[in-house]
Amino acid sequence: MDQTTIAPGPAAPGASAGEWLLEVENLHVHFVTTRGVVRAVEGVSWKVRSGETVALVGESGCGKSVSSLAIMRLLARPAGRVVAGRILFQGRNLLDLPEEAMRSIRGRDIAMIFQEPMTSLNPVLTVGFQIMEPLFIHLAMTEQAARARAVELLKLVGIPDPERRLDQYPHQFSGGMRQRVMIAIALSCNPKLVIADEPTTALDVTIQAQILKLMKDLSRELGIALVLITHNLGIVARYADRVNVMYAARLAEQGAAGEVFARPLHPYTAGLLRSVPRLDRPRGSRLETIEGLPPNLLDPPPGCRFAPRCPAREDACVAALPEIAQVAPHRYSACLRAAEMARVGAAGLGLQPAGEGRARAKDLERARPLMRVHELCTYFEVGAGLHMFRNTRYEVRAVDGLSFEVYRGETLGLVGESGCGKTTVGRTLLRLEEATSGQIIFDGANVTRAAGRGLKDYRRRIQVIFQDPYSSLNPRMTVGDIVAEPMLVYRLAPDARGARAKVSELLEQVGLFDYMAERYPHELSGGQRQRVGIARALAMQPRFIVCDEPVSALDVSIQAQIINLLEDLQQKYGLTFLFIAHDLAVVRHISDRVIVMYLGKVMEIAERDSLYAEPLHPYTRALLDAVPIPDPALESRREYRVLGGEVPSPLNPPRGCVFHTRCPMADEACKMKIPELREVRKGHYAACIKL
Repeated sequence: MDQTTIAPGPAAPGASAGEWLLEVENLHVHFVTTRGVVRAVEGVSWKVRSGETVALVGESGCGKSVSSLAIMRLLARPAGRVVAGRILFQGRNLLDLPEEAMRSIRGRDIAMIFQEPMTSLNPVLTVGFQIMEPLFIHLAMTEQAARARAVELLKLVGIPDPERRLDQYPHQFSGGMRQRVMIAIALSCNPKLVIADEPTTALDVTIQAQILKLMKDLSRELGIALVLITHNLGIVARYADRVNVMYAARLAEQGAAGEVFARPLHPYTAGLLRSVPRLDRPRGSRLETIEGLPPNLLDPPPGCRFAPRCPAREDACVAALPEIAQVAPHRYSACLRAAEMARVGAAGLGLQPAGEGRARAKDLERARPLMRVHELCTYFEVGAGLHMFRNTRYEVRAVDGLSFEVYRGETLGLVGESGCGKTTVGRTLLRLEEATSGQIIFDGANVTRAAGRGLKDYRRRIQVIFQDPYSSLNPRMTVGDIVAEPMLVYRLAPDARGARAKVSELLEQVGLFDYMAERYPHELSGGQRQRVGIARALAMQPRFIVCDEPVSALDVSIQAQIINLLEDLQQKYGLTFLFIAHDLAVVRHISDRVIVMYLGKVMEIAERDSLYAEPLHPYTRALLDAVPIPDPALESRREYRVLGGEVPSPLNPPRGCVFHTRCPMADEACKMKIPELREVRKGHYAACIKL
């Protein structure tokens, strides 16, 4: 597309000239690939004032991150380039500046916080040097002054003992601490604008709450404008002042956060909001979904990009590409029916939840559990290097005395922060890790030390769905071969022809077309790859499936599709799930009972409704407080306390109760005594001496 053929885009919500710190006007970004031109951003316009938080929201591939990279002039050239538009920062067009002038702005006046801090920090340089480097470059500070400023910044972002930690390397910090270091680097030169690209995606919910509250507070105190790029609608509701919703490279809707959430004026926004499971509402029988997938930006449809997935589309939507326009004061939408939505609301266009009622509790056979786990311990020996000419080794107690039962047809949720031992529990049950002690009883047989034919039979009856569907699928095998392989190995199909027929049946059951059997994993979307992973698990005709974060890598609308699929398959085949996740809203929707873990130990076990309505353990209460609800009006009235600190190192766990270092109720007794898991109410167990 030539620059002269692109029509001017609409202005962002109005304000007087000079009021805006950053103005993105009619931005078009293209990537030239061997298959053609990817129109990654098309005609996008939005603005930011000093001191406000503006969110860019949308599914993966919609153009959020590309917009931010264009602002920073960090697009990978020659493939990526801005073909039209202006990016005005304090009245200067950043796209017209020579590279040397842009370097003086990048890092000083405009800073960026990337999604993954470990890949953003240089592993061979100390944290102190990486914080001081922009101070040397942009502010010409002396080493002494820069070090003093670095100490001040680490204190500001809440890192204890900053003088000592300046000389440490990134791998010596936890994920939350590394993200705090990234914030310190971004704030080092007192920037006017900070762009945060999914800054908390890799963090636990409690650390996420700490980081975002810190960023919001600093934005208000220092007058820094914050552009928050995320797909988490709860985060947007809690922290954003205004919202820009993107879909397939274009803007779908703009407005104040409270107004957009209360009364969306685009079917895509309404679809996103109804797809999200919420902690403040009764659990419905099914999640609402946005069916289908975003379009291919190599060859987008001629009309509205959302029309193929929109339940409210009309013939005109398919024929014409709607431009974003003002529908109400300070409200903008790119929908031909936006004015109608403003009058009658989303319900008037049939875009509200269907209201299938509350989910019914399952009638579980509790007398004969499918799996019984008793005092399970999984310890790992790790080396700490040479110390006084001796190879020092430590023991990590990843799982320490876990006991629970799983009933036939049940979904048992397992939640907790990173490093608490959730995944190790799943891997130990799958016999991918050897238990140090304890017992795993499956269908009446002790499989803790099973070997040979016994282990092979056990592994057929227990399967797994992994977190990352791409890395768990062989990239050199077609989808058909991936699904057929376990059937042929275990002789569950008579021959290759019979396996192919079964593959077609399985792909259809998980919502894929049978012709996709000829495709390779890289030719599928993330949601489609996860469906392939589910089909592969079902190919073994299992009775028990470990779901290890199966939807955490997926967009919210695709996540809802996969959760509904799992529930449908469970009902059809009588499957039993162990559902491992850190998203408490998702766990609440899909689980019958929930186990809460912290640092290898169980904090609480209860029926889902009992645990979410009346959590007993202070750690469970802290987890629930940290979860933002996608409703700005509710978030503004909600009282919540951010849990301080981070999960201690499993190499050196605290004495007594492992949670006492972060617990607001802890006293001296908590530091000395290890609390036992006991039944506080009928069917509700907690490990706290205060109860």
